[in-house]
Amino acid sequence: MTSLILASASPFRRMLLQNAGLAFDAHAATIDERAIQERLQEIHPTPEHVAVELAKAKALDVSRHFPGMLVLGSDQTMSLGERVFHKPADLDEARSHIATLAGKTHRLNSGIALVQDGVVLWEHVSSADMTVRPLSEAFIERYVERCGEKLLSSVGAYQLEGEGIHLFSAIEGDYFTILGLPMLPLLAKLRELGAING
Repeated sequence: MTSLILASASPFRRMLLQNAGLAFDAHAATIDERAIQERLQEIHPTPEHVAVELAKAKALDVSRHFPGMLVLGSDQTMSLGERVFHKPADLDEARSHIATLAGKTHRLNSGIALVQDGVVLWEHVSSADMTVRPLSEAFIERYVERCGEKLLSSVGAYQLEGEGIHLFSAIEGDYFTILGLPMLPLLAKLRELGAING
């Protein structure tokens, strides 16, 4: 059996792997995500491409410290048309994000990559389309006041597993993709690699 390392400090990703009964260690990557995204701008990447490239960069970074180990990197981008969103810097930006998304359908793109000894063995991206219902300014204000600083940890200023569910009128896509780790394709690949029992 190959030992698995999760190149992330995300409690949600850890929870998903634990709930699936996988044995793994977690070690956060130390990369400059914004610098990587700026370099990628030269090739005008799609939001899906950015998610996969960041996932690979995280896995490659952690792989350097763990020879022989299988390292899982993951990242998520959120896009509305051509615009790619980042985590809000403060509550004012969170309000702005939510107001911009209101009444529109945006896309979450979850990229994952498996790396061993500095070699990318596999990469994948899954997407989910998220439709936010029309929202009044008063509702947005109440929502931001109730949720507070928690909103700053999510690129869309919402957490679907919490009060963020109130923002939506429709969701098309896989729940695991929305949480940032497409589990079904990941588990299929781990079985194929012999990293978990099939």
